[in-house]
Formats: sequence, C-alpha cells, structure tokens
Amino acid sequence: MHLTADEIITLKKQYFYPNSMHFYKNPPHIVRGEMQYLFDDQEKRYTDFFAGVTVLNCGHSNPEILASVKRQLETLQHTSIIYLTAPMVTLAERLAEKLPGDISKTFFCSTGTEANEGALLLSRMHTGRKGFMAFEGGLHGRSHLTMSVTGIPMWRIDPYLEEAVYFAKPFVVEDVPVDVSCEASLQSVDEILREHGHEIAACIVEPIQGNGGMNTPNQSFFKALKKRLEAYGVLLIVDEIQTGFARTGSFFAIEQFEVVPDIITYAKALGNGIPIGAFSAIPAVAASFNKPSASTLGGNPVSCTAGIAVLDYIEKHDLCQRAKTLGEILRKGLEALKDKYPIIKEVRGLGLMLGMAFPADGGAVIIDEIIEKMKDRGFIVGKNGLHRNVLAFQPPLVVEASDINDMLTALDAVIGEAASGTF
Repeated sequence: MHLTADEIITLKKQYFYPNSMHFYKNPPHIVRGEMQYLFDDQEKRYTDFFAGVTVLNCGHSNPEILASVKRQLETLQHTSIIYLTAPMVTLAERLAEKLPGDISKTFFCSTGTEANEGALLLSRMHTGRKGFMAFEGGLHGRSHLTMSVTGIPMWRIDPYLEEAVYFAKPFVVEDVPVDVSCEASLQSVDEILREHGHEIAACIVEPIQGNGGMNTPNQSFFKALKKRLEAYGVLLIVDEIQTGFARTGSFFAIEQFEVVPDIITYAKALGNGIPIGAFSAIPAVAASFNKPSASTLGGNPVSCTAGIAVLDYIEKHDLCQRAKTLGEILRKGLEALKDKYPIIKEVRGLGLMLGMAFPADGGAVIIDEIIEKMKDRGFIVGKNGLHRNVLAFQPPLVVEASDINDMLTALDAVIGEAASGTF
C-alpha cells in the first residue's frame, strides 16, 4: 500500500497519541535505506547525518549484517532467555572482550530505557540505598525511574517522579569555558555528596550528553568524579546508549577518559536497527543481581545475532579509526564555518558525534530552518540541546569523506542564508 507523506501525517493524527511528533514542515516519506543514504517515495536520495539518532553506526540495511540476521530468522526466531541458545552467550563473551576494565557480566534487554532502568535497579540492590545522582542536561529514558534521573525538562513529563534524585550542575554551560563549567559541576557534586552521599546508590552520566547538546567534559572530569563517588561508596553508571560502538573513535567513549565505571549501559548501535539493549557490570556488583529476573525479548537470538554481526563489522572495517579520521574532517569543516559565521557559538563532541551550537535565545528557530533547508538539499541533520539550539551530526560510520564535504558545502550555503537574514 503506497501512502503519501500527507496521508501518513493524517493517519498519525488519527491513531497515534498527540505527543507523536516529526521533524520538518514538509517531511519526506522515507521508504528505503542503503548504508549512509536514505530514499523517499519519490526516489530522492538523502545523505543521512543522524543515523536514526546514533543507531545505524554500520549503515542502513548493511548487507553483511542482514545476511547473518536472515540466516538466524530462518533458523530460530525466538525462545526467550529462559531457554539455552548460543547467540546470547556468544555475544556476551564477545562484549566482555570489548567492555572497559574488568566489566564482564551482562543482562540483555530490548531498549536503552530498559538497560538504564536495570542498571539503576542493580545499584540499589548492591548498595541497599535508594537515591541517585544525575546531571542537568542528561537523558536516560522514558520509564518512571529513567525519566526521574533525566535532566532535560522537556523529557520529564511524569508528574510524579522519584524525589530522591539529586542533580549536579551541567559539565557544559553555554558561553562558559569547559574547564570552568566542569569545575563548577564537580563542586556541585561535592555539595550533593556531603549532604546525601550516604543515601545515594549510584551516579548516572553520559560521557557525551547527546540530547543535551553534544556536551563533552574536559579530559580530567570523569577521573575526578569517580574519585569523589568512591569516597562515599556511590557506584558510577556510564550511559553509552548514544556514544557506544565506535561512534566517538573508541569502542566506548568512556575509554577516552581512562575511567572504568561500575556499570555500563548500551543499546542502539549494538543492533544496528534490530532492537537490543544491555547493562554490564564488574563482577562484584553483578553478584548482587541475584534475585529472579528475565526479559522476554532480552537475549533474543535474532537480536544477539545482529549484535555479533555488528561487532564483526566494526572490527573488520576498523570503524573506530574511521570515526576518528572522518570525525577530524567533519570537525575541521564545522570549525571553519564557526570562524566564518559569528552566529555559530561552538563546535562540540568527539569522533563522528559532533554538535554545532547556536545562540540559546532564538537558536531553535534558526535550527529548524537549517534542517528544513538541508533536507531540501538532500541531507538529514539532527537537532538537540536544552534549548533545541544545537545541530547534531551523527552519521553512519560508513559515511565517506566526499559525503562530508558535500554536506559542508550545503551547510555553508544554508547558514549563509541564515546569517544574511534571507531565510
């Protein structure tokens, strides 16, 4: 059945909840994807610089990954984790080889929200404490508990959130040097720990706050944070749901800060579009997760087979190095545009997870116009930030340098229009 974009919008309004939204004034109807490209129902091609919000690190409909998934679908689609299948233990073993430090125990689930919920539960079971620390600007999920530790007002929609959650100041603040904002953030951590450290089970944090605006702390931040938490027996949960699987130039972003968390969560890119999530922990902490628990679709053989194929593809094509090399090209181009247009405030991020910040006041309007015009020129670019004033560049890691240069040329023209007021 062929539907136009307008017909899909009409059906969404009729059958979806009113909170359902989409990008663009004139959204395309996407019908097909091939690696770094998307195609609409008119066969217009778009170069994807958002990757389904950092899901498709290995590209849309990657043929090598799909071949493994198809074989598994034809053999065994589902049994549940309470039965024995090889893919779930094989994936867990492969992940243990990649996870930071001595993290080696894994619980599979279906989404990033479920992974973070499980990690928070594990920290309570291990410490016997109820409370949590999180950071302003962080996003951790849409369940009750994960929404409670989310520090972005627009995503905290539950009117009855957990009360025992303490928010530290953000480690990146608009128009403030990062060393200054990181120090202020750590000072607020100290204040929270002095007053509530005895009741806090864990601190949850993203290495780079994706939805918060690609906020990236300085090199010493996480070492200083971990030291403070250890003094109070507070666990460190690192949320790698957006940053994991080569996105930032290392397998997990926290590796670049030389810190091993107690618990790490991940999802999104591990399945490359096939739903999967997990939380992994160091053995001493994992030992506390000793009461019956299961995830119906966690450890699903198809999802785990996709995960194995993703790990194979990342290694075979050295996507970590690719993210570094291409990330440098993209950052250099974005920085050049920043120098050219005073309307651009800052470029942030690591590898192929970069953001371009515009003024907090009025920046959201500019961003919406930019992504609309970039779409018209054949480029899908994201947006995020507390004020929705940050352009997000998170392409599939299979993108080519020529794609980046073409996008930068288009972006130069579009921002030029914004700067001259000709939108």
